[in-house]
Order: sequence, then structure tokens, then C-alpha cells
Amino acid sequence: MASFNKVILIGNMTADPELKQTTSGISVSNFSIAVNRRFGKGEQGQQNVDFINIVTWRQNAEFVCRYFKKGSPILVCGQLQTRAWTDNQGQKRYATEVVADEVTFVTSAAQSGAQPAAGAAGYTPEAYGAPAFNNAQNTNFEEIPTDESLPF
Repeated sequence: MASFNKVILIGNMTADPELKQTTSGISVSNFSIAVNRRFGKGEQGQQNVDFINIVTWRQNAEFVCRYFKKGSPILVCGQLQTRAWTDNQGQKRYATEVVADEVTFVTSAAQSGAQPAAGAAGYTPEAYGAPAFNNAQNTNFEEIPTDESLPF
């Protein structure tokens, strides 16, 4: 029997994310997002909010911690996971969370004011810099005097 486990959520960060590392040096970030639930039949304008726990690993964890903060809208794609463990008092505990495969902005960087967090090294590719113009004559081009001499 086939199975399918895919979660796509858009919500707002409930707190600033924190970047941690495993003992082997892999980046991980746990955070939660608030997701509004649509109105059901018979409800009179009351809106419900679900708080969903998210786990991101490696570059996704670093990306979230660099560009998102409390209140930021975020899109998360991933898989639903349930874990079980026994705590120090011998009680069986469960956690249900989304393990994110993809995280991205909901709005443009200009709209959201997304800037790298304080102390984070930002990267801007050279392609996004000011265009350069070279005024020197380039001898690799042939000047065509009129449109009539074009072959098409």
C-alpha cells in the first residue's frame, strides 16, 4: 500500500529562532509558527490558531536563523513526524512536528524588510551589484549602417 506524507504551511514565527549544533556539528533549529485555521460552518467570525512545531536542519536551519524573526511570515514544506521518549520521571512523552525540507519567504525581501540577523554574514552576489559600463571600443563587433542590410 502506498503512503504519502507532505505538509505545506504558511504562518508567522512565534519567537526568534535559535541555531544549535549537534555533537557532530550539524546545524539544527526548532521553532514554531502560528497558522490560522479557516472558519468552519456555524462559527460566527471566530478564528482559530494552531501552533505548529518545526525542525530544520543544516542550511535550512542557518537560513531561518539568519533571515527570520518573531512575527515574520514563513512558508514551510516538509513531512509530519511523531517521536516518543521516556522522560526523567519515567513518563512516556510524545512530540509531533514538521521536519522541513524547504523554507522560504512569503513576501518579497523589500516588503518583509528581511536583513541578515545581527552578526550574521550577508552575501550579495556580484550580479546584484551596480551594472558596469565599459566605454572602450570593442573591435569584435561589425557596425551595420541601416536596417536594410540585415539578412532577415
